[in-house]
Formats: sequence, C-alpha cells, structure tokens
Amino acid sequence: MWGFLIGKISVHLPLLPTILKLFSAGYILFLALRLWRTATVSENFIQKGIRARELFVATLLNPKALLFASAIFPALAWQNPQYYVAHMLVFLFLIVPIAFFWTFIGSVLASNKISWLNQANLQRTASLVLVSFSIPLSYSALLKL
Repeated sequence: MWGFLIGKISVHLPLLPTILKLFSAGYILFLALRLWRTATVSENFIQKGIRARELFVATLLNPKALLFASAIFPALAWQNPQYYVAHMLVFLFLIVPIAFFWTFIGSVLASNKISWLNQANLQRTASLVLVSFSIPLSYSALLKL
C-alpha cells in the first residue's frame, strides 16, 4: 500500500521518494546507535507485559513497510503488476532463509553454549549491519538531490 501511495503522491511531489529515503536512513542510523548503547544493559524480565493496544501502535509506527516501499523496491514494482509479482517473489525467497537464520541464531543464543555469542556482541553486530544499510541508502538519496 505504501508503494502505491508514494507513487501517486510523488507525481506531484517528485522529491518525496528521496526525502523518505533520507528519513529511513536517519531512522536506521538512530536504531543502530540505540542498539549499540543498550548492548551492555542487563535485561529486566520483571516487567509488565505488552497489551494488544501497545502492540498495535508499535506495529503502526514500524517504518519497515515504508522503508521497503520507498527505498528497497524500485518504483517500477508499484506501476506494473508483472514487476510487482517478480519483486515480491524474490523478496519472499530472500526473507524465508533469513528468518530461519535468525531463528537459529536465537536458539544458539538461548542455549548459552557459545560464550562469544552473547546479547552484547549480537546487538553490536546488528548495529554495525544497520549502519552498513544506512550509509548507502543516504548516499543514494543525496545523489538525487
């Protein structure tokens, strides 16, 4: 839905995709810094559970759909049904093994069998991965300004 909406609005505001890319890159960088800073904070498991309303609001505020629609998938995917199906299939083939990989990493982390694979190292690695996504995304957006 984001892709179709961005496509319609960008006809009148051609800088919208570039602005959204910069916003997404900034948000990814913010998340990376936050992950890095909280890597050594100990978990507090004695906390109140998340209610359905809080989960719904967090899902609405999650920028991944906007990021994928504005920066990852090409604009052509939102204009042509054949390209849309092709890009969604490629995305599906990529996301399934990635999900299994993260599930495996989570099970290894939970088992505590590998001492160097701990919360702090995993969060810092994830932070570096996020920065590595943010930099080229920013660069590609700045080139279009």
